[in-house]
Amino acid sequence: MSEDSNEPDDLDLFKQATKGVKPIKVDHADTGKPRADKALLKTLRQGAVRTDNRLRVDGLSDQFVIDVHPEEDLSWAANGVQESQLRKLKNGQIPFEGSIDLHGMTVEKARELLWEFLAEANKLEIRCVRITHGKSIRNDGRKPILKSHVNTWLRQHEQVLGFTSCTPRHGGTGSVYVLLKRTMLEGRDE
Repeated sequence: MSEDSNEPDDLDLFKQATKGVKPIKVDHADTGKPRADKALLKTLRQGAVRTDNRLRVDGLSDQFVIDVHPEEDLSWAANGVQESQLRKLKNGQIPFEGSIDLHGMTVEKARELLWEFLAEANKLEIRCVRITHGKSIRNDGRKPILKSHVNTWLRQHEQVLGFTSCTPRHGGTGSVYVLLKRTMLEGRDE
């Protein structure tokens, strides 16, 4: 534009068009994800760092642990569980609705997480879960620790009806399917 023209230049036009516009402070696009509940996250974080020095009584004993071999198939059923149910469990015909992996954990940590996992499954009325304990083939010839403990603990847990080693596609002898009792919630259709 020439200086003697009364027409506004591009910069003046731009300033007029953007008058009253506030600059964007966020340089990220909205992905449509729901916003996190900050109060809930704060509560969960505080609970995670809180130490719990109470003695936990979970009913699982380590006084007598049944030693098992790394490749040994595990199988056990409580009194009253039908053989056909255990056979379906062994063949992977009862779908598991939850899974936990205890690999690499200490015995105490595995025990605590297993107890909490089974309590949650019970609360949610889950019928079958998978527990991966590993085989821990050891160079010193000793038996696998976690596999032996899980085998013993599951026999003691009051919600466990039975368990068997998994099919190869779900972990083989390094995992077990666990059949759980359900207390049928009120109003549930089954």
